[in-house]
Amino acid sequence: MPPERQTGRENFDELVERRGSSSLKWERYRGTDIQPMWVADMDFRSPPAVLKLLRERVEHGVFGYTLPPAELVDAVLSMLLAEYDWQVRPEWLVWLPGLVCGLNVSCRAVGQQGDEVLSMVPIYPPFLTAPGHSGRRLSTAPFVRRGASWEFDFDLLAGALTPRTRLFLHCNPQNPLGRVFSRVEQEQLAEFCLRHDLVVCSDEIHCGLVLDRDKKHIPFATLSPEVARRTITLMAPSKTYNLPGLGCSFAVISEPGLRLAFKRVMEGIVPYVNALGFTAALAAYRDSADWLRALIGYLRANRDLVLREVEEMPGITTTPVEATYLAWLDCRASGLAEPARFFEEEARVGLSDGREFGAPGFLRLNFGCPRSELAAALRRMGEALEGKGVEQGSKGARE
Repeated sequence: MPPERQTGRENFDELVERRGSSSLKWERYRGTDIQPMWVADMDFRSPPAVLKLLRERVEHGVFGYTLPPAELVDAVLSMLLAEYDWQVRPEWLVWLPGLVCGLNVSCRAVGQQGDEVLSMVPIYPPFLTAPGHSGRRLSTAPFVRRGASWEFDFDLLAGALTPRTRLFLHCNPQNPLGRVFSRVEQEQLAEFCLRHDLVVCSDEIHCGLVLDRDKKHIPFATLSPEVARRTITLMAPSKTYNLPGLGCSFAVISEPGLRLAFKRVMEGIVPYVNALGFTAALAAYRDSADWLRALIGYLRANRDLVLREVEEMPGITTTPVEATYLAWLDCRASGLAEPARFFEEEARVGLSDGREFGAPGFLRLNFGCPRSELAAALRRMGEALEGKGVEQGSKGARE
């Protein structure tokens, strides 16, 4: 089947009505005028090539158990080679119905009951819950803000280790901080994990959404053969191409023993990826490059709007968003006891509460939406702060 030709006229300004579609994002505020900007789910239509191939698959009319299409395997391997110079073998791929599932399987596949899992905060909430679901203990160390950047502090990481720590949960690009970790930073992390005999589960689901032109995503497993042997890489088309409801992700695990342990944990528990998930992933990776380039340009402009507007908000600061469509807002100088509730009630904007990420006093804002909606929400947030009497002088970086 020939690839779908992109039109070059993707309309990210289109207001797609999502109310009444059983959308998790929008159902939270059903019956209200609150603009949802919380869960990492964009309000854009998926790429035209995805919609076309899905229609063709639906017209076939039979939705039986489905194997990963050979074309999809080829598309994934080609993408990894072209984007990251990463030569991956087909047998290294383990298909999953979701990336969160991969985090939980990784926790079960490494170590024993009662062992410990180490991660950093703030972090995507399933990182904080997966160890407990798996009979493991979680320990965390905080990222440290140095100037305008959030960085690793390896002394703090070492202090969070115990003799039973077996697994490190890594997130790059980082959610919610929007960091794209450099090769030097990741090599330092790799040296730390090797020295302490840790397996690494690296969530790289936002790798296709690098916004800064001078940044490049580096898969953790590509740092060295030794690092690759102890790394589980998790990727998916879901964030990049806005396909989270179709449930198609994959792990890349080069070491046979680790891959076998991962697959054994899945047996009898983890369902197969569905036919439409595979179909959408194929069209995304194979046929949607032009759409993605247009999306990145649109998200860059949205990101820049967020940074400009937050700069004018009294008591609120943020840091550069190098990747993702998520901004991390520091509200600690605002005097707001519950920032998420304040903005819901006073600005009619629904944001993610930093408590869920291990960081009270912060908020995560999803700017993956039409610019008119984003501008209106930011304006309401600024007006709510002014109405509350938060002074501009209370603004300032918190180290």
